[in-house]
Amino acid sequence: MPYSATFNTEQVTNYIVNWLSRYAENAKVKGFVVGISGGIDSAVTSTLCARTGLPTLCVEMPIHQAESHVSRAREHIASLKERYSNVSGTLADLTPVFETLRQQVPVTENRHLQDLTLANTRARLRMATLYYFAGINSALVAGTGNKVEDFGVGFFTKYGDGGVDISPIADLVKSEVRELARYLGVPQSIIEARPTDGLFGDDRSDEDQLGASYDELEWAMKAMGEGKTENDFDGRQKDVFNIYKRLNAANQHKMIPIPVCKIPENLK
Repeated sequence: MPYSATFNTEQVTNYIVNWLSRYAENAKVKGFVVGISGGIDSAVTSTLCARTGLPTLCVEMPIHQAESHVSRAREHIASLKERYSNVSGTLADLTPVFETLRQQVPVTENRHLQDLTLANTRARLRMATLYYFAGINSALVAGTGNKVEDFGVGFFTKYGDGGVDISPIADLVKSEVRELARYLGVPQSIIEARPTDGLFGDDRSDEDQLGASYDELEWAMKAMGEGKTENDFDGRQKDVFNIYKRLNAANQHKMIPIPVCKIPENLK
């Protein structure tokens, strides 16, 4: 079920599409660029951009990608191009770029930190690629993060998939994104796929990394917003609440503005 009982897919869709159109017009740009991962968030975001009627470029950026991700991404782009004449697609194979960079940086004994850092490097290579396409097309980079990822647990890469011009679905939790996906005609294979960030070259899911499902994290986000604490729960609910609380605290550096050292006037 959506986060809100009053969630109206048609009205929300129209609101976001109008918001995107107005923003593009005010920014004096021609359209949008969206990175397509084969996941539901990028599928919904690109469809919303397409519905503005403005040029929407869908970019595939595989880096040692699992075949399931590639096939879903291509299925979505093909479906979108059939339905919207303003949609185009392109492929930027970043695997050789990633490998070249990896050969130029030192290896560390801490394999976990190295794997995590390289995963974030993939996201940052993709961000740079999206901004290249946005630059040559006078377009905006549309972010694909949802509310739980962007403002709940901080499940994104700083200056990677977090580096965008606009965030059309960042005020929607995952269940609401799913509702929009059904309404927008996103392929069923994408709606049913387990969410994954695709940053490790395998098929591990977001839940594998986070320790909780998005439905559980939505519940915890709502509970914390209502002033609940871990003492209000037990069993699995208590575990999930603590997972959410820990990730929310640890990733505040992604969700707040960059700290600026303000110099006292008397020192200037």
